[in-house]
Amino acid sequence: MNDKVNVCVIVPEINMKFNMFLPISKRIGTIVNLLNKGINELSNGDFPIEKYCKLYNADTLQIYNWNYLLYNTDIRNGTRLVLLSK
Repeated sequence: MNDKVNVCVIVPEINMKFNMFLPISKRIGTIVNLLNKGINELSNGDFPIEKYCKLYNADTLQIYNWNYLLYNTDIRNGTRLVLLSK
């Protein structure tokens, strides 16, 4: 799968982690919206659907710009990301 990266998404608000494949050709904003909806469903509604969530790198604490393509970031296989709804 050369068009996806396998990452760990940490969601501290519900104390859960998810291993997911993210498409490298999509914008971060699109990916964040998909993650928000997917994690809301996987957590049975415990994680709220918010208009603007933030995606951070768990190791460098970098906040990802919504307009960047995932391919143009430092997100690679094994990257640990943090998703926050606030």
